[in-house]
Amino acid sequence: MSEHTTASLARLDELIAIIKTQPSGSSSASLTEETDALRRAVSAFHLEAIRFRMFNVDRLIRQHGDDPSLRTALEAVRHELEAAGFHTRSHAS
Repeated sequence: MSEHTTASLARLDELIAIIKTQPSGSSSASLTEETDALRRAVSAFHLEAIRFRMFNVDRLIRQHGDDPSLRTALEAVRHELEAAGFHTRSHAS
């Protein structure tokens, strides 16, 4: 873990905690799996995997009903990653 990823990992842990409070189901399991993979990508400092996993987690949150608590937590993760210099989108927003 580096100083660049510490804040991002803390935000990811918050997101994971919120996901665990969601009703279980196939979409919840997929969301948990992708978010865990995102956490591993951030820990490994793997830039392409971070962008890919952020896209997948974002998409799954939308499919999960775009819960405001999940959306806010994901945007906090995005903010920390981008503040650390990671690009989380494949294009400029």
